[in-house]
Amino acid sequence: WMLYHCCFRRVNEPPLDIGWIPYIGKAVEFGKDAHGFLLQQKKKFGDVFTILIAGKYMTFIMDPLMYPNIIKHGRQLDFHSFSDTMAPLVFGYPPVRSYRSPSLHEDIQRAFKLLQGDHLCALTESMMGNLMMLLRQQHLGLKPKVGSGWKTDDMYEFCSRIMFEATFNTLYGTPQDGGRHGAVEKLRRELFQFDSWFPLLVAGIPIGLLRQAKTSRNKLLKNLLPNRISSWSNRSQFISRRQELVEKVDVLTDMDRAAHHFAMLWASVANTIPACFWSMYNLVSHPDALRVVRQQIFDVLKLSGVEFSVDKDVTLSKDFLDKLLYLESAINESLRLSSASMNIRVAQEDFSLHLKNERSVKVRKDDIIVLYPQSLHMDPEVYEDPQMFQFDRYIQDNSGKSVFFKDGQKLKYYLMPFGSGSSMCPGRHFAINEIKQFLCLMLLYFDLELDLGQTRATVDSSRAGLGILFPSTNVRFRYRLQSL
Repeated sequence: WMLYHCCFRRVNEPPLDIGWIPYIGKAVEFGKDAHGFLLQQKKKFGDVFTILIAGKYMTFIMDPLMYPNIIKHGRQLDFHSFSDTMAPLVFGYPPVRSYRSPSLHEDIQRAFKLLQGDHLCALTESMMGNLMMLLRQQHLGLKPKVGSGWKTDDMYEFCSRIMFEATFNTLYGTPQDGGRHGAVEKLRRELFQFDSWFPLLVAGIPIGLLRQAKTSRNKLLKNLLPNRISSWSNRSQFISRRQELVEKVDVLTDMDRAAHHFAMLWASVANTIPACFWSMYNLVSHPDALRVVRQQIFDVLKLSGVEFSVDKDVTLSKDFLDKLLYLESAINESLRLSSASMNIRVAQEDFSLHLKNERSVKVRKDDIIVLYPQSLHMDPEVYEDPQMFQFDRYIQDNSGKSVFFKDGQKLKYYLMPFGSGSSMCPGRHFAINEIKQFLCLMLLYFDLELDLGQTRATVDSSRAGLGILFPSTNVRFRYRLQSL
């Protein structure tokens, strides 16, 4: 197959680089620094080139002005053929597109509407209650004493503990007695133990060769068996609907159904938590930005007629969150700086792919077409000083800014942390709302500072291509109740 690709290149096919190591190809270079490596390849080959990475021929499209033509190719370039192969191998359920369950894929896709529109208001209300409950029990106390001193914590762990449990409760429900899940912390640690193996699983390494990953997955599945989930109260409509869908497929075992729930749990927290961390870190490490964002939160509260007090719970609706333009801009800027996902499409046939103007390239059936938005997000022609955090980058004339240019042309796609087209994350609105709610509560109730003597946090590029990057080092911060 490699010889076929290398020795029999067709007219108008992209340049090909397979490296020196059979099958592995350029995977090592890509894994070390994907963004830098792709920029080098662009200088060498131009805006379109094919690379062999872990047995897959991946054609990268580096010019964002070409993105619209790639995204609109719904028939010849398909995302689901990739996800339908990868997800069952990683999470452990049978392929969704199967003669044994012919309508399951379409039913699951329709269920995602329960994360959007009017349904998002109910999810926002539930998430608000869960966040408030956790902060009250763990950090505010029943009768908090204002100015009682600083507490210190690891910022990523702090975000992870609160966001994981609040998200889990919002989606999957709480115990019948209305309390907290006793094993939720163990579940969180097990999920992120599994997640540490995720890059290898996506690369195609069988889970049977990764004993720790398989052990973690089995433990997680046992915690998400249908009979356990059915015993919990206040499940979201979304999870209840997914539960109904997998229950009616007779060929699925209970472990198969648990694997579907596990996949959804991973999808709901694996990128949201690091995105939450970076949003909080960037604000706390830029005090001027934090002051502006915090002031707008208080201003909108006042305009809404809400009298805030640190010893009382506050409810922030979706409509309220939508008015926080500076907070949303700061979150989007954090996503721009930390996201490194690949937008993947698989060629369904040999065909000529039109790029822009009169240019086109030949692609082969089963080749993978890749958009790598990090190259767009860090392009100095699109974003001035792209390495810098500018909290108001997405605001212009007191409203949201959505006009950015490349080569003098307006970009249709300028910020892509959640994918594009058919691969766009269906839970993106819920995720952004969660982050807004968490940050609002932290800025309303607490003074926040970084511990002194720490170097600037940087991203760990080892997960490049898979979503939001993790911090490369621990970040210590301190917090105390605000004196209002």
